[in-house]
Amino acid sequence: MRSTLLALLVLSFPAALVAQAAPAPPPAAKAEDVSSIDAIMNAVYDVISGPAGQKRDWNRMRSLFIPGARLIPTGRGPDGKHGARVWTLEEYISNAGPRLEESGFFEAELGRVEERYGNVVHLMSAYDSRRTAADPQPFARGVNSFQLMYDGSRWWVVTIFWQGETPDNPIPAKFLKK
Repeated sequence: MRSTLLALLVLSFPAALVAQAAPAPPPAAKAEDVSSIDAIMNAVYDVISGPAGQKRDWNRMRSLFIPGARLIPTGRGPDGKHGARVWTLEEYISNAGPRLEESGFFEAELGRVEERYGNVVHLMSAYDSRRTAADPQPFARGVNSFQLMYDGSRWWVVTIFWQGETPDNPIPAKFLKK
């Protein structure tokens, strides 16, 4: 009896956690933002880009990401050690969003490598970042690792994991081809 009760408790506990942790459904996406791999990639880069003082359309951003999506910046800290931060979409919006809006931020795709299996796509998307669209040189470059999913009717961003370029870790030439 005791082991049956324990088994029921153990089996029901994860289900209760999943039910409580279910994120809210995203807003409806514009069909033109999620109709193809190119469309969703263009939408992601577009929604985070804009001049200083311009509010970003965070609901548009939310509409591109699957519930539970993650955004993960990685790099070397001041102590020289490599690490990563794992953000939910809402954490990204609240942590990175104000800086994008205050300083101006334009990110553009330089090229990508795509791998696909069924409805799962992995993209290595090289980017450059500028404070204004007219800046002659980027202040940063790097690679975004996108995981995308096609659900039969639209594309979703599942994860973006990125690292900035450094002198000792340049972007591979194959990622710079359009």
